[in-house]
Formats: sequence, structure tokens, C-alpha cells
Amino acid sequence: MIRSTISLLQALFFLISACAVPDSNFKERVDWAAIGVTGRTNISFDAITADELAVTDAEKALCRDWFERHVVYAGANGTSPAYELTVDGRSLQKHPEDWSFTAAAPVEGVRRGGSTYYIDLKHKKSGLTARVEATLYEAYATCEWTVYVTNAGSENSPTIKRFSGFDGTLETGVSMVYTGKGSGADANDFELRRSPVNVLPMRFTANGGRSESFLPYFNITGRNLSVVMTVGWTGEWITTLSQTVKGVKCRAAQRLFSAYLTPGETVRSPLVSLSFYQSRNALKGFNQLRRWTRECVYTESAREITTTGLANEFSRETGAQLIENINNMPQALCDKVDFLWMDAGWYPWNTNWYDSVGNWYPDPARFPDGLKPVSDAAKARGMGLLLWFEPERCCAGTQVYEECAKHPGWLLTRDENVNMVNLAEDGACDYLGNLVAQAIRTNGVGLYRQDFNFTPLPLWQDADKTLYGGRKGIAENHYVTNLYRYLDTLLAVNPGLIIDNCASGGKRLDIEMSRRSIPLWRNDYNCADETGARKPDLLEATQVNTYGLSAWLPLHGTGTGLPGEYADRSGILPCAQQPGYEDVRQYLTKNYFPLAYGGMNEKKLLAMQFGDEASGCALIYRREKVKDDSWQLRLNGLDPQMTYAVSDYDAPGQVKTMTGEALMTEGLSVPFTEAPKCAIVLYKAAG
Repeated sequence: MIRSTISLLQALFFLISACAVPDSNFKERVDWAAIGVTGRTNISFDAITADELAVTDAEKALCRDWFERHVVYAGANGTSPAYELTVDGRSLQKHPEDWSFTAAAPVEGVRRGGSTYYIDLKHKKSGLTARVEATLYEAYATCEWTVYVTNAGSENSPTIKRFSGFDGTLETGVSMVYTGKGSGADANDFELRRSPVNVLPMRFTANGGRSESFLPYFNITGRNLSVVMTVGWTGEWITTLSQTVKGVKCRAAQRLFSAYLTPGETVRSPLVSLSFYQSRNALKGFNQLRRWTRECVYTESAREITTTGLANEFSRETGAQLIENINNMPQALCDKVDFLWMDAGWYPWNTNWYDSVGNWYPDPARFPDGLKPVSDAAKARGMGLLLWFEPERCCAGTQVYEECAKHPGWLLTRDENVNMVNLAEDGACDYLGNLVAQAIRTNGVGLYRQDFNFTPLPLWQDADKTLYGGRKGIAENHYVTNLYRYLDTLLAVNPGLIIDNCASGGKRLDIEMSRRSIPLWRNDYNCADETGARKPDLLEATQVNTYGLSAWLPLHGTGTGLPGEYADRSGILPCAQQPGYEDVRQYLTKNYFPLAYGGMNEKKLLAMQFGDEASGCALIYRREKVKDDSWQLRLNGLDPQMTYAVSDYDAPGQVKTMTGEALMTEGLSVPFTEAPKCAIVLYKAAG
């Protein structure tokens, strides 16, 4: 009776969320309250060894067999495909006889570390065709696929509905799900929550076209099988999970889609990836995902990065002044910095940086020779130039606005300062891609920072009505598809370019964006106010953000802007905005183990570990009001038979030798002499 009541209460919260206004604080809070009905954030994990983390041959075979059965040869072999759509009300999964299926031999090299299959479908009663691009990463027990549907006929197609990248059951048995809060510029952004999967559908969504409510990552641990699922869709995605007798019924899709296709028109599903593992310990799934992302998803240029500020959005310094500043930097600092950060405001603007976005050329009054002399000066000191853009927004009267205004359909307008370049139109996408790619090349930019500071869903919905014949979801589908094409253009035209994915701080974090970018500024909670002041609990929030987001992403960064050792150590990240702790940061893209979650409570300690079986570190944060003056540290991911040398970062000469088994079971006591304090413990295999 109690469980049924809880299930109904959660379903009610999700229903309220579905009716709430997108991009509202209310919706975000209702979403997090819904998962909070059954979930918890103070999660403990069982210890796991290095051998237990390794992908087994059985897991590789399990993934391969599932992938071949439900994706590559589905439909033709009598098994329902993992993906779904209805055409004139007839389900592909229920009526596969309506389609012909052809699978080609795999192609190597399309995706790093994977074998890619192309499965072609043809609808027998219309001109609709489909192509599934599916990749198996056997070494990682991971697979992914995306469905593209085209109208190859000469007239409008029948209406397509329930277009889903994934619609099926994972035979996990009774399951728990680990989810992550999205980015709402809140102190507890990216917070991990674990919940039993409800028998009533649990609805996880973005919020207005950006991932504010939830991250599109799900670690499902079951009695029979465990799976990490990611959804690659940089728009208004939805994922539903519900417990069945066999396991978890999953659906992943663009939330709002119901449309016919015009002749020659193509739409796509979200990308879906599944990582299979045979363990109920979620730590294995998190680290399997991290390794696959690091080795197969990120661009080859993506890496740990150190930046330092050159000019912020209110800077009025000239090119000559910036060059002088660069030339006066100590060489020791230059040697540790990868990129000089030049944020908004480098273009001509009126009253502030925000009201002139769309002029993607340097302010001629401040930079008469452009930014190339600045980037050349940085290069001469061994650094690159990071430059901010917000290309999808353009203000009235700017360069991009004036060009787009000449072409019907290229502008989607909310107000004078928020006009969205309609990337759904191929011409607008081509124009913007060529313009920004040229600006990157001309100005010698090595790291392109892309921001996105508004909610797109209402503009997409208006465009559906005014430009695309009332077809629900068409504007969003073409826009998101071309957003990827736009970013791919920048990468292709500028070899070695790194892209920073900002979007008001972490509101576009999904696997498709990871394929093209990394987030250097993950949360706007870290922004200073108009007086330059920071939030009083910023350091605790930064620790919480790292604790949660590290479960899903190996590369991310932020800055605190606060002085002192505790602030510096709270900001130890793979991508840092100031030099320091490089000897610790080297471990942060390896395995990740959350050890103790204190949330935002100053009376509770927070601790986490990064590394592999050979070496690593633990970061242990004793907050201001934590009373205990020591903490028992138990490590993870070690070889029980191996001997390790363990040391305190602040007392490197005091080395303790312990076996991996002892470190993972008994642990060692970490003392504190002050509060607040971050203790750093280093370990290294000694034999």
C-alpha cells in the first residue's frame, strides 16, 4: 500500500511537470521533487577492485548479441527493432512487414574504436526510407545508433509519430536508476540521485530545449543485468523508464514530434548509446562510460586544459595593451597555461556586451589589425587564444542580423536582443558556419567558446507554425541536426580546434555535444554578481558539482574566482582556470569513485577519488563546521595483491606502504589540523 502510494505520488509530480511552463524554475523544482519521492542523494557504493572494473569477454559478447539482435538484424530476423516510429498509425515494431530491411557489412574507422553498420529500411506503402547508423564498440561493451528517416517520394509522406531512438525493454530485472540533475545555475547542479525504477513511467526531460532539469545520462543497475544509457539530443529530449516483470521499459526521443515529410526531407532521432555490464555496482558502469567517452567519443584534440584570463566581457583594453600584458607575463606562468581566455565584448558593442552579439569581427577601434596580433603574441609565449562567441543569437542591427533578415525564414525573433539564427534552414547554417570558421581562422583562435544564453523551445514551436506548416517538432529536428553540422564544419575547417560548450553553464551536456566539445564553464552558479561578489557557499557548490558531473564526464571545468588554498583545491578539475596542482589533476580523467557525499551541508565532509590501479588521488573536503578531526579513507579500483605507497600531499616525505586489499578494506586515517581544509592523498603502486 505504501509503495503504491509513493509510486502514484511520483507519477503525479511527473504529470505536473509535463504541464508546467518550459524553462521555468517551477518545472525544474517539480522534476527534481518527482525523482526525490523515491530517490536519495546520500549514496554509498560497495568497494570495487581493478579486476572488477575491467570489461569482461562475457560483457562484450552480451553487448554484441543484443546489438545484432535488436539493431543490426532486427526486423529481418523477426525481432522488433530497438527504435520505433508510426506511419499513418501503424507501428514499425508491431508491423515490421510494412518495411524491408537490409544490413550492410560493417565499416571500420567511421567512429574511433568502433565498427559501424548501416541498416536500410524501405516503407512498402509510401516513399519513406530510413537509414540506421549503428556502431559497436566491442572492447567497451558499448553500442550506439541513430535513425534517419527520408521521404524519397514525390509527394508529402504520411504523418510520422512516436519517432523514438529507443523504445524497448532492457532485461535487467528489478532495477535502480542513477540520474543526474541538470544545470539550473543552482548550488546542487549535477547532483547524483539513486531511485528504484517505478512501475509507473518516470519522465526525465530537458526544460525548454536545454538540459536544465536532468542530464540525459542513466545508469540502470539490475539483478540480472546493468546498463548505462545516454541520449544524444541537444534539444527538448525525453526519456521514460518503467519497471516491468523482465526489466526496464525505456523510451528515448525528441519530446515533441508529429509531422509529415516533404519530398526529399530528412529527420533524425536522438542518438542512443548503451553500455552493458554484469554487476550491480554502479561504479563499474560510470567508469565504463567515462573510458568509452574519453577514448572513443571526444575529439582527438580534447584534453585536460589550463587557462587564464586575458579579457572579460567588460574589458575595454586595446590590442596593444593586451599584447603588452601577454609580453609581461612571467615565463613560468606561460609554461603552465594552454590558452588565454578572451570572453565576450571583443566585437563592437553599444551599451554592453549583450546587446551587440552578432558582430563577429573585432572592434576596429580597439583592434585595428584584428586579433591576429594578439593570438600571435600568445603563440610566441607558448599559449593559444580562447575566444567567446554566441553565434546562434543576434541582436538587431548587427552583422549577422542584417544578413539573415534578407532571407525569409533565417531569423526567429523573441525581442530586440534575442533573435535566433534559424539553423533549421540549410542556408542559414552554411552562412553562419562559413562566417565563424573564417573568424576563427583569421584571428588565430585555438579554442572556440560557444555560448547559448536563451531558451529555444518556444522559438522552435513558433517556427513550426509560421514556417513549417504546423508540423510539430520539425524546426527543432532540423535545427539540432544542423547544429551538429555547424560544429563539424568548424572542426573540419580548423584542424586541431577545441570547442568549449558553455550554454549558460552546462545546459547542453549530452553525448552528441561531447563528440564535438568539452565544457570549460559548467555552471553559472559560479558567476560573480554585478558587484563582483561570489555566492557565500560557492566552494561547497563547486565540490558538489564535481562530485556529480564526474560520474558521467571525464572532462569539465569551472572557476571560483576566490583566493586561498581551500578555494584552489575546491577547483581542482581536469580543465582549470588557473595553473596549479597539475600533479593531482593528471588523475582526474581516469577512473572516478565518489567516496562520501556531504551535499551543501557545512557540517558534512565530501570526498572523492580519481585514478587507476597504478596511481591516483583522493580529495577529502573537511568543511567549516565538520567536527571530526580525522576520516577513514578507503580507496577503490586497486589490485588487492599489489603494494602501494601512500602520502599526504602536504607531507610528501611521510610515505606509508599498504597493500591494495588493506587500502580498500581497512583504509587509513586522514587527519585534519584545521577547517576548512582539503586533504589530498596520493597513492602509487610500489610493487
